[in-house]
Amino acid sequence: MSSRTHKTNSGHGRDKAANINFQLLQSTVKWQQLEYKAASLCDVYAGILSYQAIILSINSSFLDPLLQYETQLQLLKSSFKMVFAIPSLDKVEAMGDEDDKEDLEELYHSIIKIYENTLLILVSKDLYKLQLLKEMIVWMHEDSFYLQKRIMVTINRVLNYASRKATGYINVHVPCLGVLAAELSLLCSHNDPSIQQLASKGMYYLLCIAQCQKELQPIILKKDSTEITQSIVHILLPSLLTDFVWSLLLKLFVPDHIIAEKAATTLIQTLEYHSHKVTKVSKILDAIYKELSGNSTHIMKHSMLRIITLLTCTSPKKVIYQLMDYPADNTLKLMYDAAGSESRVAPHVLETILLILKGKPGENSTDRRRFSFDDTNMMPVAACQVLCTLLPMDSYKKAVSQFFPQLLMALMFHASYSSSMQLVMEKCLYAQDALRVLLNCSGLQQVDTALKRMHFWNQDSQKLFDHHQRICLIAKILMDNKFPQFPETLQYLYVISVQGLKKSEDNVVTVIFLTELLSKFFKDPFPNEFLALFRKWVNDTNPEVSKLSLQKIAGMAPVINKIKNVDSLLLAILDAFLSKERTVVIVAMLTFRRLLNKLDKIIYSTLCTRIISSYFPLMNHTDGDIQSMAIQHFGELLSDMSQYRWMLADIMLKALVPLMLFLEDTEMKVVTACKYTLKICITQLNWPVSHLLLDQYYNFELVVRSLCNNIFISHGKYMTDLISDTLGFLKSSRLYQRRASIILLGYLATLGSHLLHRDDTEVMLEAVKRVLRDSEDPVIRDLAETTCKLLKEVAHKLISSNIKQSFRRLFKCMYIKELKPLYNYNSSNDLVPTEMANRKKDEESLTKESDQDTLRKNEGP
Repeated sequence: MSSRTHKTNSGHGRDKAANINFQLLQSTVKWQQLEYKAASLCDVYAGILSYQAIILSINSSFLDPLLQYETQLQLLKSSFKMVFAIPSLDKVEAMGDEDDKEDLEELYHSIIKIYENTLLILVSKDLYKLQLLKEMIVWMHEDSFYLQKRIMVTINRVLNYASRKATGYINVHVPCLGVLAAELSLLCSHNDPSIQQLASKGMYYLLCIAQCQKELQPIILKKDSTEITQSIVHILLPSLLTDFVWSLLLKLFVPDHIIAEKAATTLIQTLEYHSHKVTKVSKILDAIYKELSGNSTHIMKHSMLRIITLLTCTSPKKVIYQLMDYPADNTLKLMYDAAGSESRVAPHVLETILLILKGKPGENSTDRRRFSFDDTNMMPVAACQVLCTLLPMDSYKKAVSQFFPQLLMALMFHASYSSSMQLVMEKCLYAQDALRVLLNCSGLQQVDTALKRMHFWNQDSQKLFDHHQRICLIAKILMDNKFPQFPETLQYLYVISVQGLKKSEDNVVTVIFLTELLSKFFKDPFPNEFLALFRKWVNDTNPEVSKLSLQKIAGMAPVINKIKNVDSLLLAILDAFLSKERTVVIVAMLTFRRLLNKLDKIIYSTLCTRIISSYFPLMNHTDGDIQSMAIQHFGELLSDMSQYRWMLADIMLKALVPLMLFLEDTEMKVVTACKYTLKICITQLNWPVSHLLLDQYYNFELVVRSLCNNIFISHGKYMTDLISDTLGFLKSSRLYQRRASIILLGYLATLGSHLLHRDDTEVMLEAVKRVLRDSEDPVIRDLAETTCKLLKEVAHKLISSNIKQSFRRLFKCMYIKELKPLYNYNSSNDLVPTEMANRKKDEESLTKESDQDTLRKNEGP
């Protein structure tokens, strides 16, 4: 309503009140003559006039609206007690003589009229103050002495005025509409027929107000009070309907059983059709819980439980979430029984519980882990306990069958959380107990019995079976008993696997369980749809998932050539080589090696280059186990592909630099792997120097010298590339790599000097000087100084004439024969000095012979 309308209505109200009061004051003198006969009545008259003046003055003031209303309410309550405590009109008339009856009657009606006018003026300004009528009904019930019929007449007159005032508006703001409707609906069943009639008429006026219509169809008036009540309920907004429901609910708790029964009847009838509009479900449930907790044999218990059932039908989430807040006691069990009594709502309840089970005990709303387990963050644990109550119910039989896969996996997830988080033992068993109940309610009693025979359900079963074993055991026994839910369970597992789960530990359970089911049902290899899942899991963010997937793939090695698109599977495993988790890298390499042993050589050859490029980064890995395995597997790959030697020659030569340098590694497993792979390279390159890698002849510098000599003679064009690779290791953080690379650089530069330009030597010299300048290791400094001298000599010998350069290249091989050890370096991996002295002559002799043999092979006929 507009403010202009308010002002106009307010002005008319004040004029009307002034006229009435003036007329009443004119007859005051006459009424004063009756004081000796009706002194109390005159006191009421004077008092009500005084109250009216104060109330109306407050109504025109600038007080805070809330304070204004509360003050007026108190004054109206005092007026109410004065006005409606007056005896009936018959008794009032009996106070005087026959001649005074007319005056007494006029005085009586004037008092009532003043009270009514006060209400009309207040309501004319703001329909919000219809709230006062609700308070009048409350006051009316406080004392049976009050004239209830007279009160109802007054209420109806105000409602009639309000219904006319609301006419024509699109909507009106009357927050008390729901509460008034509740109070009047109960009065429609009053013992006094006249009050019943007045209450029904009041309900009619409320309907007019709600629909903003002055006069409804005549058929409405022919309806009984129940039909009118439901007509009002139908059009009430959710907030007003909630007030209606709440007011009736409170009546269920009153000592008057008749009122409680009437309220229950109306309330249940309302909720059967309109429970979806109720907003304060948690408040209603809380009130019921407190009432039943205080009195388990409450006479209205069945009505309260029926209310829970009806609310659950339309608001299962709100009901279940609220019930989760209460401690597990008999009252809660009653409420859960009520929530689960309707089969049509069972699926919605289970969906809500499954939603709660997506959470994890110990996690708050921001998904941060906590180490204290209070009731507020243990809803998933409570949800498991609820399932123990609901699943055996007959009304849930169909829903349990429908949601079996979801329930099975959710409970297995939570059993996993319990075992890993080491919760209090009683709380740990909730998920396990719910799982047992699910099995028995799903016709899988044999599975439960089999697990029981294996002591699976015992409290100390975690000592008998680890987490993975427990999951595998459940899957195995389910498959052994040919559980009929297998198709839908497999389909559900596939769906959640494709979509992905938020919690990495859930993925672990899914992989273990699915792998066991597939292994029992399919022969290797799995169907392509499931192989795609394992391929995806290889590079999962959870290392446990990656390892489980890799282990299963490794088991498929015997049938690797039957897998379609096997190259995509192999490439996925190669991607796992880049994992930051060392165990994943190791398992990936072992799996890959196992598959390669069975892989068709044609497919092998097409992927060979990609495979080798994946091994190279790992050959310099910081983890010794990974590094040694990568070097070993690289050698095995070269051996596997020996028939494709022409294709791998470039790769083998490129690998020589790291393989030579890593001979100086501090871990013997890396050194051993390097010797193994170097022997394979040397053999395939037809270099007769593999004996130098034998323990009795091994000397690092001697090996480097011989290999560099053979590289120059047979593959001299690679010298500059190898020098470039060696320069990269000068920056290594590992001491042994810097030492070894300085030595290797010296030999490569000396032997390949005829291939270098002045710019090349300057770059090399600057790199070595940087090492000399930055290193504090005396051995490195000595080696770097020697290399600097060698590089300076090379630079000095460089001649710009193309003819002289060609001449030097032609006769360089003769110079190589005379090259002696440049450093006399003894590494920690060489033989001890005494053994070296005894075998020195033999080594020099063998080296000289090997150089001559290599030269002859490369010279040809």
